[in-house]
Amino acid sequence: MREVVLRYWRLGIWLSPAGGGAGGGMEADKNNLCRYNKRLQPFANKLRKEMTRGEACLWKYVLRARQMKGYQFRRQRPVLDFIADFMCKELRLVIEVDGITHDNKLGKDNLRDDKLRQAGFYVHRFTDEEVLTNIEGVSMAIERIIEEIAPPPAPPPAGDNEEGVQPTGNKHS
Repeated sequence: MREVVLRYWRLGIWLSPAGGGAGGGMEADKNNLCRYNKRLQPFANKLRKEMTRGEACLWKYVLRARQMKGYQFRRQRPVLDFIADFMCKELRLVIEVDGITHDNKLGKDNLRDDKLRQAGFYVHRFTDEEVLTNIEGVSMAIERIIEEIAPPPAPPPAGDNEEGVQPTGNKHS
């Protein structure tokens, strides 16, 4: 049977949907919960070195080094048959920064977002302009997104007082 070959639109490379390539065989399992696609790793490395100004600013000032509410984000992360601009594995959150080239790729972006959502990811997009002109607003928006999807902190065990220390009797009475 002939394989159908898809053109990977962002990098101009050819990927096959069969045999664990672009989408085919990318099932989540205990070893690959976020559907990491190792075949895209060389291309993700290249994109990390060629980030847009908006991506670089969002990474440097908002997402890098657990700056965003203590969550670890990865940049240019291969997932399914795509390379996400930023992804937090713990939250299954994908953040995309769209430049001018995305204006005429809305259909592809919507299809990509649908596939990621079907795989259990939350997807949020910002424009390059938003990031470059309102980084604080973008940061606050991401904080709100995380608050909506993050699990609440676990309550302290029953019987603990506010300091988390059990009261004890006086040993020296």
